[in-house]
Amino acid sequence: MSHREGKLHHLLGQDPISTTPTLLDDRLAAICKQGMHGISFSAYSEDQKPGDQLNEPDIDARMAVIAPLFGWVRSFSTTDGNEIIPKVAKRYGLKTLVGAWLGRDAEENRAEIEKLIELAHAGLVDVAAVGNEVLYRDDLSEDELLAFMTEVRERLPADIPMGYVDAYYEFEDRPRVTAACDVLLTNCYPFWEGCALPYSTLYMQDMYRRVQKVAQGKRVIITETGWPSAGGAFYGAEASPQGAYTYFLKAQEWAIEENIEMFYFSSFDEPWKVSGDAGEGDVGAHWGLWDKYENFKFAPAA
Repeated sequence: MSHREGKLHHLLGQDPISTTPTLLDDRLAAICKQGMHGISFSAYSEDQKPGDQLNEPDIDARMAVIAPLFGWVRSFSTTDGNEIIPKVAKRYGLKTLVGAWLGRDAEENRAEIEKLIELAHAGLVDVAAVGNEVLYRDDLSEDELLAFMTEVRERLPADIPMGYVDAYYEFEDRPRVTAACDVLLTNCYPFWEGCALPYSTLYMQDMYRRVQKVAQGKRVIITETGWPSAGGAFYGAEASPQGAYTYFLKAQEWAIEENIEMFYFSSFDEPWKVSGDAGEGDVGAHWGLWDKYENFKFAPAA
């Protein structure tokens, strides 16, 4: 039995989600056995939040859980221990999409940019992301973001593609940002647009195609998509274990069939988001494929 097959057996047990038809169980097994493109790395455990210092043993323990099923890992910051994530990922043979987290603090932004460039020259970055949803949050102006993107592109090794992460429609509305990207990094969330589950996968595919349309042949990566397993509803979208499972299956099957580079959101549940600055309420804590105790959600409880 291979390492991946052994991990799959451990995850699935006898009957993932006992209320799920056998056909869906077989689909999950096939996806996990083949392996998936990428996963967003949830670094913070139950008693942690952004700004807390991460350490290598904890990162390593979580990386060991996700590594058998994915080829890439995405990190969101390059400070407070987040810079350890790509190093550990490389140790597990994973490729990395490494992000510099930008906001309204100029000193913190400078630290993030410098560390991203340092990690890239150390061979730990396969794709560099300059900022995540800073235009959506209105943390930086378009000109400020473009200045960072231009600087990073000039200072990165030539063979490392650089892009910016934001909602799909930002690339339609901001052609200068789209033009500055080597690769377009788009977040596609049917849930946060109130889309009911039966239509969600088609809606997500349309989001992706809209970015493709303005990409002018550039590479397009889905940097985030997912469905919460708990936390309530957002208009027509309802969080539930079955919804999370169904969306995961359909999204992964489409990505595999169409050879789409997709980073699923997220690896582990993030309790800090309930009361944190994310503004997502109870739903924000339940996007992981694994729960806060690092149990795979789609495996039986016993």
